[in-house]
Amino acid sequence: MTRTALITGITGQDGAYLAKLLLEKGYEVHGLVARRSSDTRWRLRELGIEGQIRYQEGDLADACSIQRAVIKSKPQEIYNLGAQSFVGSSWDQPVTTGIVGGLGVTHVLEAIRQFCPDSRFYQASTSEMFGLIQAERQDENTPFYPRSPYGVAKLYGHWITVNYRESFGLHASSGILFNHESPLRGLEFVTRKVTDAVARIKLGKQHELRMGNIDAKRDWGFAGDYVEAMWLMLQQDRADDYVIATGVTTTVRDMCRLAFSCVGLNYEDHVVIDPQFFRPAEVDVLLGNPDKAARQLGWKPSTSLDQLIGMMVDADLFRVGRE
Repeated sequence: MTRTALITGITGQDGAYLAKLLLEKGYEVHGLVARRSSDTRWRLRELGIEGQIRYQEGDLADACSIQRAVIKSKPQEIYNLGAQSFVGSSWDQPVTTGIVGGLGVTHVLEAIRQFCPDSRFYQASTSEMFGLIQAERQDENTPFYPRSPYGVAKLYGHWITVNYRESFGLHASSGILFNHESPLRGLEFVTRKVTDAVARIKLGKQHELRMGNIDAKRDWGFAGDYVEAMWLMLQQDRADDYVIATGVTTTVRDMCRLAFSCVGLNYEDHVVIDPQFFRPAEVDVLLGNPDKAARQLGWKPSTSLDQLIGMMVDADLFRVGRE
């Protein structure tokens, strides 16, 4: 029997990769899309799946539209990936970030509780909830200390998911995902900012790359690997929370070095430190411990950082070269 999934945030990086994975597994995939004047489905076209999605119009800030989407799609699995997902913008839009990242999760959980309580729910939590880290390696038991409106909003979404699971018996799991990137990442994110600049500098369309704190450390993986972990969580008999990470931390500086080396350039000749790109409350180090996911889900990343950055540089060279 064909299973049905509803994905909020389907037009984002993770939503697109997850939709592709579920379609390959034979799912009927519904995607929640908000009405926008700009083109939001380009990632789905990039993966060749735009025409295979059944679209439901709605917005996480509007409870009624979430209820309609759930009633119409009748999903066995619901993946809540929708959010204002850029940490930097959360300082400029703290209220919107809080409404979508916090209240929006409650809207989905309430719709599940009232209309499809047997559905399984995935909440996209984030390593940004750890913020000012309280342990060298962060796992499911590490205390949270978010350092941005984005992290605070996600923490609300995380804990309301736990609350609905424990209060109403919903099969509701959270994936605490560390940084995960791909050629489908938005240009505002640091990895794509770097690989796009590398392509432009190599092709003579740009001369320098202005950056903030390049000594910050992050645990980077490939989004295509991480969506598999999302799916695996909803296949378990018991709902739970999982850290999804590579377990390896790398500085932004070393990521720049790696990206520029892909095209035979020295990053030091092109990277310029600009104070305007420093965040108000910087998160200096994030390093995940994915042992629980490996043990209980059988999940581990299959793409190295070298492979990931090489893939992204190649994609940006192709794209920029055609502009």
